[in-house]
Amino acid sequence: MAQDVILVVSNAPDLLVAKRIAHELLEARLAACVNLGAPMLSMYLWQGRIEGDEEIPLFIKSTRAREAAVLEMLARLHPYDVPEAIVLPVDGGLPAYLNWVREETADPLS
Repeated sequence: MAQDVILVVSNAPDLLVAKRIAHELLEARLAACVNLGAPMLSMYLWQGRIEGDEEIPLFIKSTRAREAAVLEMLARLHPYDVPEAIVLPVDGGLPAYLNWVREETADPLS
């Protein structure tokens, strides 16, 4: 049953954008928790060139039922043309924590 919980990995160009994304996801109940990591250097290819920028990693805990809405909001709020958004299945964890993620992201209309 853990497979309905997901981890969405993303990043933001700075702390202000990261906090805004986290706040909006939480307020909409699309995420139960968003961890904002310490700034790190991201090296990547963009339009044929090697780039490097400091970014804030985001770890978004949600459910498969909310995945599409999480990705849509992330794309809408993010300033990048192509923001990172990688969805990872959660294969296990503490049952109480997984239940908490499900409860916090449950659609209030269902």
